[in-house]
Amino acid sequence: MTIEVKVPVLPESVEDATIATWHKKAGDAVRRDENLLDLETDKVVLEVPAPADGVLRSILVEAGQTVVSGDVLAVIEQAPAATEVRQASVPDSGNSAAAAPAPEVVTWTAQPPTPPAAATAKLSPAVRRVVAEEHIDPGSIEGSGRGGRLTKGDVLAFARKGGSRLEERVNMTRLRKRIAERMKEAQNTAAILTSFNEVDLKAVMDLRTRFREEFLKHHGVKLGLMSFFVKACCDALRKHPVVNASIDGDEIVYHNFQDVGIAVSTDRGLMVPIIRNAEGLSLAEIEKTIEQFAVKAREGTISLEDLQGGTFTITNGGVFGSLVSTPLLNPPQSAILGMHAIKDRPVVLAGEIVARPMMYLALSYDHRIVDGRDAVQFLVSVKESLEDPARFLLGL
Repeated sequence: MTIEVKVPVLPESVEDATIATWHKKAGDAVRRDENLLDLETDKVVLEVPAPADGVLRSILVEAGQTVVSGDVLAVIEQAPAATEVRQASVPDSGNSAAAAPAPEVVTWTAQPPTPPAAATAKLSPAVRRVVAEEHIDPGSIEGSGRGGRLTKGDVLAFARKGGSRLEERVNMTRLRKRIAERMKEAQNTAAILTSFNEVDLKAVMDLRTRFREEFLKHHGVKLGLMSFFVKACCDALRKHPVVNASIDGDEIVYHNFQDVGIAVSTDRGLMVPIIRNAEGLSLAEIEKTIEQFAVKAREGTISLEDLQGGTFTITNGGVFGSLVSTPLLNPPQSAILGMHAIKDRPVVLAGEIVARPMMYLALSYDHRIVDGRDAVQFLVSVKESLEDPARFLLGL
């Protein structure tokens, strides 16, 4: 019996998908619910599991091709029943009363797929392709990505050690194309301006140091820096609602909720999962939500629902060492806050020069609806909340 493997129903607003990688080849044994291939959409990667145990007899659509919901991707020859009973032949002894021997029971077991080598188990499709083309053992390369993951740049740099001048042309992924489109859309549509300020994070860092272990023990999650910024921004957005608004045609849409996007850099590109109703969440709830997004980003399981919507975005270039930058809007949002690296710098307090942990803040905003006064006052509000966290913890 054969079973067709079809493209699942794609999420709403997603018209088609591209086959990113086949994890099996024709002739391989497969198990039910084992991932056969990855489908890449504009925003997320979807896994297509095997519908039954059996053998992948044929692949009908190769990697790189575009498909829509319901398209047949492959054919699986389903495994026979787990057991089948065969009646052994019994010579006629002439004695009808003679008991027939017990039937022979033959057990059929699908051959399990060969597990991927440890060195290639966590490689991205792009890295896996370069490794195969260059015939390189990935285990011999030290990864520079997060968590020691191997990047395409690592592999290409390793290949160039022999003095060869390699060039490679690869198609942009759907996600990268979509990022490019949205960024260009933001530049072409909005009147983008950026205002800057700086914040003294001594109070926040002291608070984190003081309650780090107790917070982790009580809530089961680390007390990070981002939750303070989310709460400070929510407080500032409440005071300056136009920064939380967006333009729809000739209308300004004021959102009476604060869905804050957190920009996350992944191997596939930039993603912005959304913390829904962030204004009503505690520091612990925000940290747990961010941690869940981080796990999904690493595993490539972020859903379309996680990325849709959002009224304001925070991006942290400081994790990569950025000291100052001008973040680009995430349309149709009207503002985005850029965090940067924390550096000890000399500041004057009470007439004395002291070293304090300082961070530059950047607010890029759509000048069509956000005036400079609103942007500056928003940044000042964020600064005041972070320099005295009791203010937003007490609702002041």
